[in-house]
Amino acid sequence: MTPASPLPTRELTVRACTDPVEWDGLVNAHGGHPLQLWGWGQLKAAHHWQTERVVVVDGDRRLGGAQILYRALPWPLKSLAYLSRGPVCEQQDAPVVLDAVARHVSRTRGSVALVAEPDWDAGSAGEQGLAAAGFVHTDGTILIPRTLILDLTQSEDDLMAAMSRTTRANVRKNLKGDLEFRKVASEAELEQVLAIYRETAERAGFGIHEDRYYRDIWRYLGEDSPIVAAFDGGEVVAFVWIARSAGTAFELYGGVNAAGQKARANYGVKWAAFTAMKADGCTRYDLNGLLNDGISDFKKQFAQHEDLLTGTWERPLSPLYPVYARGMPLARRVLQEGRKAAKTVLRQAKGAAGRARQLVRR
Repeated sequence: MTPASPLPTRELTVRACTDPVEWDGLVNAHGGHPLQLWGWGQLKAAHHWQTERVVVVDGDRRLGGAQILYRALPWPLKSLAYLSRGPVCEQQDAPVVLDAVARHVSRTRGSVALVAEPDWDAGSAGEQGLAAAGFVHTDGTILIPRTLILDLTQSEDDLMAAMSRTTRANVRKNLKGDLEFRKVASEAELEQVLAIYRETAERAGFGIHEDRYYRDIWRYLGEDSPIVAAFDGGEVVAFVWIARSAGTAFELYGGVNAAGQKARANYGVKWAAFTAMKADGCTRYDLNGLLNDGISDFKKQFAQHEDLLTGTWERPLSPLYPVYARGMPLARRVLQEGRKAAKTVLRQAKGAAGRARQLVRR
C-alpha cells in the first residue's frame, strides 16, 4: 500500500500511453531526457525488464508522465519500479506527477518501491518536489549524479575556450589532420565500433554487455542514438555513442583503438560529438558521470566546471519495504549491471524472502 501522501488531493488521471509518436512528443515537449524515450524503453524490455509508459492528466492538461521500468524480485516483494532520468514534467509539477505515478505503481503492480533519478539539479525545485511527494534521498545511486554538462547554446569558440590548453591543441591538431569525423552510417561500421568497444573495455578493465545489447540500441533508438566516429582511411579508430532527445545529448559509451590512441583521435571525436549534437539542436551535452578515475580525468579536460544532479530518491510502496531495505542491499546492482547481477541478487534475496513470508504469517 502506498504511504499517505503529504500532498492535497487532486483529481488526476493516470493513463497508459501505447503510441510511440505521442510518447516521444510528450518527452520532447517537456524537455525530457533521452533515457525516457520510447526506444530506450523498448531496449530495456528486450533485456529482462518490463516497460510501462503513463501520462498524468489534470483535466484537459497533460502534466507529464513517466516511462517506468520494472524488475522482478522474489516473492513476496514482487518488483522494483525505476524511473531512469524521469519523470517527464516541469519541475513545478513534480510533486503531483510523482505522487500520481507512485500511486499508480502501487495500485497496479504492488512494487515494493519506486526509485527515481531525475535529470534535475541538486537543490532545485524538482528536488523539493521529490521530498513533497514522499520520496527520500538514498546513497545507493544507479546513475552517477556528479557529472559534467556542457551548455551547447554557447558558441564553438566559447566551448573551445573552456577546455584545457593541451586539450584544445589536441583537438585542433585532429581537425587539421587526415582523420574524418562523422556519424556512423551502416551496420558494417557499427560492427567496427563494437570491436573497438570490446578492445577498450579489456584495456581499461571495465565490464560491458554482450554485443546484442548494443545492436538493439542501434535498432530501437535509431536516429535518437547517433554514433560519432573518427575514421582513418575508412576505418573507425575512435567513437562516441550518444542518446539524444530534443534538448539533451547523453553520452552512453566511447572507445578508441591503438591506432586512434596514437593519433589522439579520442580528443577530436569528443569535439565532433559536441558540435554534431549542437548542430542537431541539443542545448545540453551530459558526459554521463564523473568518478575518480582516468576516464573522468579525461572528461574534465573539456570544461572548467562540474555539475551535481539530485541523485537517487526512493518512495516505499509496500509494508514489506523494510524487509527489502534490510535484506536486499544488492538490489540496485540489478539496475546497474543487468543479468549477471540479477542472479546474484536473487540468491541473496532468498533469505529476505523467507523472512518476509514469516512476517506475512504473523
